[in-house]
Amino acid sequence: MMARSFSPPWWAKNPHIQTILPVLTMVDPPQLSRQRLELSDGDFIDLDWVNDPHSIDKSTGKSPDSIIVILHGLEGSSGSHYVRRLLNDCHRLGLCAVVHHHRGCSGEPNRLARSYHSGDTQDMSETFAYLQQQFPQAKLCAVGYSLGGNALTKYLGELQADSAIDRAVVVSAPLQLSACAKRLEKGFSTLYQWHLIKALREKLTAKFNQGTVVDQASVTLQQVDTLKTFYQFDHKVTAPLHGFAGVDDYYAKASGLGSLLKIKRPTLVIHAADDPFMNEEVIPSADQCSADVTYELHQHGGHMGFIDGGSLFKPRYYLEQRVISFLMESDEGCG
Repeated sequence: MMARSFSPPWWAKNPHIQTILPVLTMVDPPQLSRQRLELSDGDFIDLDWVNDPHSIDKSTGKSPDSIIVILHGLEGSSGSHYVRRLLNDCHRLGLCAVVHHHRGCSGEPNRLARSYHSGDTQDMSETFAYLQQQFPQAKLCAVGYSLGGNALTKYLGELQADSAIDRAVVVSAPLQLSACAKRLEKGFSTLYQWHLIKALREKLTAKFNQGTVVDQASVTLQQVDTLKTFYQFDHKVTAPLHGFAGVDDYYAKASGLGSLLKIKRPTLVIHAADDPFMNEEVIPSADQCSADVTYELHQHGGHMGFIDGGSLFKPRYYLEQRVISFLMESDEGCG
């Protein structure tokens, strides 16, 4: 499959149209099958499959040639617009794909006080290890969106040649977390921050009410609604729940930018220069990327948008075709 070059239509050059219209014109997902994966620390995550290899008659010994692992963004799920589109394309092409839900993102609260964060590679490592054990003949590819893309970048840099992933795509990843947090405190971007922080506060409130969080966070139940920005939430909640000294320590250690140079697997990184979640600090220079990293920067595209045609009511997208094209690019890929 050859990828089209990306050129947005005149009506979709605004970054907020690119970011918001995909949410308003969400497609229905294919039928999915859900699997619960118990984690080593007593918590769990849920996996949603399309073309589920578990449903194949075990007596045939048939195993998928490849599995595409999808890592969603902050407060996303298999129901997110960008995940639905990729699942639909995988289903149409007969590709096996699985959505790795971050803790608490599959519609049911996770069991522990901790949740997930932008640099969390522990849970995806357990998912990858499970897939390797269950389907040893299958090549593993991964697609990470936004927060999931940053975490995937961290994983690829940490594991390098020992990565369980054969090929990867990283989309709209906030590779410099501090800069992205500041960007979301300005202009129209504050609306995106408000929407996401509201969802995070609701989850935190539920954990207080269920007794999951007692004194691990640096706030009380009564103070949850005072958290208005990512800096505040990450300093008072994300950092203490996940073992960081504070927000600055978390942002420094969890940002994926420094991992690009360590990657030893073919990896495509896609950014839009007009992404309202980011600024130029997330854009790596050539000497910050290893020889295995292909970096694609577009002037337009918004945050996980990349509409390149169609109409306002039925947009057409560049992103899914580019992702699948890269993963199937060679005999060593996930085709």
